[in-house]
Amino acid sequence: MKLCVALDLPTLEENLNLANMLKEFDIWLKVGFRSYIRDGKKIIEELKSINPNFKIFLDLKIYDIPNTMADAASEISELGVDMFNIHISSGAQAMKAVMQRISNKKDRPLVLGVSVLTSFDNQTFKKIYGSTIEKKSEVFAKKAYECKLDGIVCSAYESKDIKELTKPEFLTLTPGIRPFGEDSNDQKRVANLEIAKENLVDFIVVGRPIYLNSDPRGVVQKILKRI
Repeated sequence: MKLCVALDLPTLEENLNLANMLKEFDIWLKVGFRSYIRDGKKIIEELKSINPNFKIFLDLKIYDIPNTMADAASEISELGVDMFNIHISSGAQAMKAVMQRISNKKDRPLVLGVSVLTSFDNQTFKKIYGSTIEKKSEVFAKKAYECKLDGIVCSAYESKDIKELTKPEFLTLTPGIRPFGEDSNDQKRVANLEIAKENLVDFIVVGRPIYLNSDPRGVVQKILKRI
């Protein structure tokens, strides 16, 4: 299981300061909407200059018509990131277009499909999708696997079942991890480290419990020891 630290701070400088604090660790860094819209390619270049061995997950959750998604995926593959994500609900044609477009790229990034956002609970999810989270996650996972994606973004509670439906090597990445039982904030389906390990999660994304702590390095050290 790999730790992915979310760089969701208000400024580029704060994100880079956090990365500098953590540069000695074997970790992934997540660059999301806020940071990428504000800072663009510069943040990726700066992070790689701090530590070339940092692995970068670009969390933009691409969702559009197939050709536009494929074009975006091609451009993302040139940024030097190691992983990005797309919405599974964009459909099989779009997912296949993305994978076909980047299949010949040298050292192409991993592509994960977003299944059900962890901010959903069953009641709110059913109003939109007409199904339970559990059932729809299985449908999404099968579709992403059939379309040759590398894995899926899901909650820890779906990870083990998804691997059983697909294969053990089909990656699962779980946001909303509260490693030591911290407040869930705007996330609904949160999990701690033990739950993530039990459910065979490959990547855990941790943000606020690290960057809001007075000792981010200490929290990261503690997480890495536990995983």
